[in-house]
Amino acid sequence: MKMRNLLIGTVAVFLIFSIVPAFAATTMTRYEAASRLAQTLSTVNFDGAGGEEDEILKKLVLEFRKELEVIGVKILDQRFASLVSADVGAQKTPDMSETLPSGHWVYGALAWIEVAAQKFAGPSPRVMEQSASNAPASYNRTKATVPYLGYAGENRFAQSSSMISLASIPRPSPQETARYSAYDDNPVKIVARDPLSTFSLDVSTASYANVRRFLNAGRMPHPDAVRVEELINYFPAMAQDMTPTRLEGSPFAAACELAPCPWNDNNVLLWVSLTTQELDYKKAPPANLVFLVDVSGSMSPPERLPLVKAALKMLTARLRPEDRISLVTYAGSTRVALEATKGSEKASITAAIDGLGAGGSTAGAAGLTLAYQQARGAFIKGGVNRILLCTDGDFNVGASSTEELEAMVKKERESGVTLSILGFGTDNYNDAMMTKIASVGNGNCSYVDGMSEARKVLDEEMTATLVTVAKDVKAQIEFNPANVIEYRQIGYEKRQLRNEDFNNDKIDAGDVGAGRRVTILYELTLVGAKPSVDPLRYQASPAPASDDAASTDMKGDELAYLKFRWKAPDGDVSSRADMPVLKKSVAKTFAGSGTGLRFTAAVAAYGQKLRNGPGLEGMKWSAIESWADGARGDDPWRAEFLQLVKLAASISGANASSGADASSTGK
Repeated sequence: MKMRNLLIGTVAVFLIFSIVPAFAATTMTRYEAASRLAQTLSTVNFDGAGGEEDEILKKLVLEFRKELEVIGVKILDQRFASLVSADVGAQKTPDMSETLPSGHWVYGALAWIEVAAQKFAGPSPRVMEQSASNAPASYNRTKATVPYLGYAGENRFAQSSSMISLASIPRPSPQETARYSAYDDNPVKIVARDPLSTFSLDVSTASYANVRRFLNAGRMPHPDAVRVEELINYFPAMAQDMTPTRLEGSPFAAACELAPCPWNDNNVLLWVSLTTQELDYKKAPPANLVFLVDVSGSMSPPERLPLVKAALKMLTARLRPEDRISLVTYAGSTRVALEATKGSEKASITAAIDGLGAGGSTAGAAGLTLAYQQARGAFIKGGVNRILLCTDGDFNVGASSTEELEAMVKKERESGVTLSILGFGTDNYNDAMMTKIASVGNGNCSYVDGMSEARKVLDEEMTATLVTVAKDVKAQIEFNPANVIEYRQIGYEKRQLRNEDFNNDKIDAGDVGAGRRVTILYELTLVGAKPSVDPLRYQASPAPASDDAASTDMKGDELAYLKFRWKAPDGDVSSRADMPVLKKSVAKTFAGSGTGLRFTAAVAAYGQKLRNGPGLEGMKWSAIESWADGARGDDPWRAEFLQLVKLAASISGANASSGADASSTGK
């Protein structure tokens, strides 16, 4: 009876992780969930007499087989057929070296499943007859570290009393197969030579959640996965940050502040916060949304399609009767799973979402074409017409290069339909492609690593995600050589524009949603401080502004001049707003500056350190934690950030609470 209860409990646990994938995705990795199941199977004692317990074990083994097949690995061949059940059809075992990379966790889990099956069935002639010559190549390659059953002509696990522990099977280091665009950090620029900084604003936040996914998995992120502007723009504005001033005739309110740079005593930070007005979704224009869902085989794991379904159902709950929802899917082929349906018909929408299943190749371009057709067919003039593409970006049928997809989306956006992307998954995650086409599609890109992030993007920030209040938003900052020697923009490396692009309305730029905050950060070297580049020998140096000059010429008190351009959501001609940055805006100490600047500085330092940025090698994680802690307020997302700093410190071998005293920096 005790054994029966144990097995039934194991079945229940397995079913929980199958039925509630979002929970599994956020609390236990796929490796851990599958390996715990396999370990449980291997540690159960059986008398070999058959009965209900043996039948339960058979079912568990078959469930484990299904778990592996979900990611495209079929492992139940003649050997397993004989060990488990005579009525299971034999399947040819593929060369797994062509299916999974060497060291994948599946190999370790297979060792446990074979242990369990062997204990249950006793020695199998088919297993005993297996030899290294006809074993899959990937098994041979890992045989030295993972003791697979019988391939050397011996029954290693015939003695059930000498089971090895899970800890003795090394957990392989995950191999990063995601794709990122490489980029270099912005360089230091000399104001006398290059006084203008021009760039497109960006509201995507995918990088922050993706970096969090790396750290929660016990790994430092790929440096190119870290985009500092997406980290600092992840956090909404707080009342105590600084009261912004409305820029007349624009949808923006702006605040700026300067303070000593906490990681470089020689420099100061310029912090600019641009916010748009909040909008209750109940008062938002009607929405024509197309859920475009990747249902290819790569989307099978719990952190992909099951999480997509849970996220879309959560969004469905917020829909209004005037909204319209379509559902388009693509794998090897495309189909309309749900024609445009009123938002009030939630049962029909939910049923269509529940009916999604994964399998096949990935014809992403064909899916986009069909989604745009659906969006145009249900187009709402003056409304929100947007495609929400849910994918891991692993397109492999038809047009699949970033350039081809970019050209397609650029052409389609002229119809007034925007494209936003929700990225899912880990391995094979195509970050490079998704961030690019979301930008070209006049939308935003988010990475969803669990239901908490899905709730933030599609519930708490639903209006900001869906409703655009300004499109093609550009910024240009001119630095005053009388007061500033050098500047370095932190982040926005992929959003840089030519200076002449600022006034060219044909140049595409980022779009900003309702209630969104965009943060800009520069590190400046002011006149009187030591420049990083030696003074030029053959160029005239501008004379520093004197107090007398400042009193008679207001420009002498300006450090920089900020200009913004944007278009109305349905407009083609841009408008402009300006604001000066004055010397009196400089706080005396970093600790005495506002919470917005201090928290942004902490996040920026965190991002630069994760990228191994020059100048922050000696900066302690403890200092970053201290800056953030003093400016977090009661925001739960800022509180979570502190934990990520500690994780990064731990993974990197440091201690977030040790090292140089945080109070020694950022005076």
